[in-house]
Amino acid sequence: MDGIRSIEDLAKDGGLAGKRVFIRVDFNVPLDKKTGAITDDARIREALPTIKLAVDSGAKVILASHMGRPKAGKREPSLEVCGVRLTELTGYEVHLPEDCVGDAPRKVIQDLRAGQVCLLENLRFHEEEEKDDEAFARQLAELCDVYVDDAFGCVHRAHASVHALPRLMRDRAAGFLLLKELKSLGRVVSKPEKPFVAVLGGAKVSDKIDVVETLLGLCDTLAIGGAMANTFLAAQGKNMQKSRVEEDKLALARTILAKAEARGVALLLPVDVVVASGLDSMVGSTVSVDAVPVGSMALDIGPKTVELFGKVIERAKTVLWNGPMGLFETPAFAKGTMDLARIMSAAPGFTVVGGGDSAAAVKQAGEAVARGFKHISTGGGASLELIEGKRLPGVDALVSAETAG
Repeated sequence: MDGIRSIEDLAKDGGLAGKRVFIRVDFNVPLDKKTGAITDDARIREALPTIKLAVDSGAKVILASHMGRPKAGKREPSLEVCGVRLTELTGYEVHLPEDCVGDAPRKVIQDLRAGQVCLLENLRFHEEEEKDDEAFARQLAELCDVYVDDAFGCVHRAHASVHALPRLMRDRAAGFLLLKELKSLGRVVSKPEKPFVAVLGGAKVSDKIDVVETLLGLCDTLAIGGAMANTFLAAQGKNMQKSRVEEDKLALARTILAKAEARGVALLLPVDVVVASGLDSMVGSTVSVDAVPVGSMALDIGPKTVELFGKVIERAKTVLWNGPMGLFETPAFAKGTMDLARIMSAAPGFTVVGGGDSAAAVKQAGEAVARGFKHISTGGGASLELIEGKRLPGVDALVSAETAG
């Protein structure tokens, strides 16, 4: 975070009063496929402190975000639903022009008074956004005087609004959410308090090779569940029957197991699993990983595994969780993930959820469980890349011109 100013730095001594402040937010919220209603407004709520400071500082506030993956020539999904929700949450009158560049937003912003809010239409209606196109960034730059990035979920992408645009702006800074994410995740990867336990789940080993490599150099215990555990169990010679196994990654799994042993990292795998005949099953049964029945597949971790993982989590000073332990969207296969979430929530250590499906699982576990975690990240991909030690283009672009030389 060296050389990166905060929005508070810019707001000092009335520094934002009357200025057109462009805030890149992440309003890419999940929508109900039938009704189009927002099903989880956490990303909008997380952006409120930064938006409020800008409004209270007398800025003309311009919010920008992408949503979904619009098809070429289609102008959906629209951010209008986010504008409505923002008004409900804040009472602000939110102006929504029909585009994010050109005459429409220029006119709306020109008419804004200090303390008013404009939400630009979906940035991805323009393919130049994902191409990090500088000409497109210049069109956005014409709309504002100050740039603030508060979209942690997007900083790992070199897109125009998070990478090209800030580099065109003299006054650029990070918002409260972005700073909170960098600080909390930074605490996990930079000298974490020991013992450090990392819990990984999800579908594929191949998606998390880099993060596993990094964590083997940081943590004391690596607990692996979810479908990715099947590949490790198969690599140990277990017959996982119809379970999802990445056959082409068995050698890699054996290498990771050997590396963990060589580095003194305890690598924990499930000892029991909940199995069923297929993904559409509504009921499962718990079996040992040494006795997976013919024709069945592992879809959750069992109670003995929850106990095994739980014991090390309860003793840990730092816990990082990324990836569910099973098919948690189906009630019959949610118990392992939910039980582990409850254990982590009550654990005394610094507990961090690395966004994505894990964050969705914590939400499913309930508000009381979510409150127990020290930090729940809003960015899955960005969290992983930060943990892997990769450069984040959106963060690099915020280093002030003076510091960058």
